[in-house]
Amino acid sequence: MLTINELFHAQLKVVNVGLESFYEAMLDQNTPACHIDWKPPAGGDPRLLEILAKLSR
Repeated sequence: MLTINELFHAQLKVVNVGLESFYEAMLDQNTPACHIDWKPPAGGDPRLLEILAKLSR
């Protein structure tokens, strides 16, 4: 495991979840990154989430 000081000198490796623009900014800076296109279930709508929860029982 790296110490804090070692961490600041290590090359970043980024896993980006959500905002693709952040992923693109990492690539623009030649930082290794992978992007996961994630969105909240049912668009985060509480009513739809409750319906989905009932369907999965």
